[in-house]
Amino acid sequence: MIIDLHLFRKNKSQEGNTSKEKVSRSLLKAISWRLIGTIDTMIIAYFITGTISQAISIGFIEWGTKMVLYFFHERIWNRFQWGKK
Repeated sequence: MIIDLHLFRKNKSQEGNTSKEKVSRSLLKAISWRLIGTIDTMIIAYFITGTISQAISIGFIEWGTKMVLYFFHERIWNRFQWGKK
C-alpha cells in the first residue's frame, strides 16, 4: 500500500512522460528474460561441466552473454506498445 502511494505520487508527477510501463508488462518482461537466461545457462552448462574451473568459466560466459542478450531483449520489447500508457 505504501509502495502504491509512492508509485501513484511518482506517476502523477511524471504525467508528461509517455513511456510509462504497467506492472504486468514489467512482470512479463522479467519472466521472459529469466526464461531466456535459464535456457542460455542450460545450453552453456551442457557443454561445460564438471570442475570448479569449468563452473567459473560458465559464470563468466553467462555474465557476458546475458548482458548482450538482455540488451537485444529490451530493444525488441521497445517495439511493442502493449502495456505502455
